[in-house]
Amino acid sequence: MGKLILTGVDGNMGGLAAQHLLEMASKEDLIFCGYNEQVLEKYAKQGVETRQVDFNVKEGLADKFADGDVLALISMPFVGEKRQMAHKAAVDAAKEAGVKKIVYTSLVNAGDATNPSVEKIDHAVTEDYIKESGLDYIFLRNSQYAEAMVTNYFTFADKGEDLSNSQGDGQMAYISRKDCAKAVAYALMAKDLHHETLNINGKDLMTMSDFVNVANEVTGNDIKYHAITDEENYQIFDAMGVPRTTEGKFEKDSAAPFSSDGMVTFAQAIREGKMNSHTDDFKKLTGDDPITVRYMFEHQEDFQVGERHSKDN
Repeated sequence: MGKLILTGVDGNMGGLAAQHLLEMASKEDLIFCGYNEQVLEKYAKQGVETRQVDFNVKEGLADKFADGDVLALISMPFVGEKRQMAHKAAVDAAKEAGVKKIVYTSLVNAGDATNPSVEKIDHAVTEDYIKESGLDYIFLRNSQYAEAMVTNYFTFADKGEDLSNSQGDGQMAYISRKDCAKAVAYALMAKDLHHETLNINGKDLMTMSDFVNVANEVTGNDIKYHAITDEENYQIFDAMGVPRTTEGKFEKDSAAPFSSDGMVTFAQAIREGKMNSHTDDFKKLTGDDPITVRYMFEHQEDFQVGERHSKDN
């Protein structure tokens, strides 16, 4: 049997998934891939085989996946045609190398053509390409990372302002990135799951008002939620120095290390009821309940969005 390959170990979610795998699998059965040599060296010192990869360079990419049986493809953080091409290159290389199955981190409701999220487009393209490749697959359609909204809450609270965005009364089952990473590790090791699409949702389906109310109960703050228009939402991010697309310049230590096109159209999708998936697929996969939003606020230092690690914007 071939080895288990985890990509993106130098990113936020990939790094978390790597820690789970180190606890769950034998190091001899693992291959960790990324482009940051310092991070790879850390794992190599622990006895894990590491390979430096760049999905933007097709030449020699298949060699990086040699001896692998299942590959976890952590979706790239840049958005648009470049991401689609990078994902396709990874899928082609995996097939050429003899990989049998791909675990891909996708997005809730990625297959719905009416979902307005610009992030969704790349995920739908990648899912379709993996299916067309003939490879076995597990698609992990993740809900929105709760960490993004935890950090967002404190961005407003620390300024003494009410939280404003364009999600309206739409619902989302916010899930911790830690749980999404755990799902990757379990899916990578799952021998009895084939051609599966799993919705990796949080414990509770919540509106933004619900989210803020839980945060206030834990922190003692008394801020409110205000629904605004998409254009007003863009203006907030513009004032924060957040680029509209991932081709723009990201400021170091930004409280919103994502493009505003991604975040605003994500809010629109939530408002329009396109992201309200609420299943127990996470528990079926891992055996654990998802971490609650309340717990995340009770341990807020461990559930912040963190830095952006992409070298491709």
